[in-house]
Amino acid sequence: MALRNILKDSDPVLHKKCRAVTDFDDRLWQLLDDMADTLHHSEGVGLAAPQVGVLRRVFIMDMGDGKGVIEAINPEIVETWGTQEGAEGCLSFPGEYAIVKRPKKARMKAQDRNGKWFYFTGDDLTARCICHESDHLDGIVFKDRMERLLSPDEY
Repeated sequence: MALRNILKDSDPVLHKKCRAVTDFDDRLWQLLDDMADTLHHSEGVGLAAPQVGVLRRVFIMDMGDGKGVIEAINPEIVETWGTQEGAEGCLSFPGEYAIVKRPKKARMKAQDRNGKWFYFTGDDLTARCICHESDHLDGIVFKDRMERLLSPDEY
């Protein structure tokens, strides 16, 4: 396992659409393990493959709630409920936060590291993370959805 470099805001890779994962093999597993190490080292809650320079439909999240790392491969948001509005940041935009509207609750369908499909539902911060990381896979960053950027004295 290794730490990967997190791409920063000006990198064009962050604005490209990712391709589906078709091979569930050692290479994918290494990516997932490296992303988990990178996420924990960076003290974030979510990380998408394009943020480490890999244009594949993969993200991970660890909400610090004891459930551990959730790996989402080829995820699709299948249902959302309600709305929430709040501060959001991104490991690719260090020190920047913005007000972003997201669903209050989100349900996704995704594959695990072995290709098995599963459903996962989250609310509040977890729903925000599911939507934020899914956006990364389509080349959308949180600043594309922001209502306004927060000044340093607001966060």
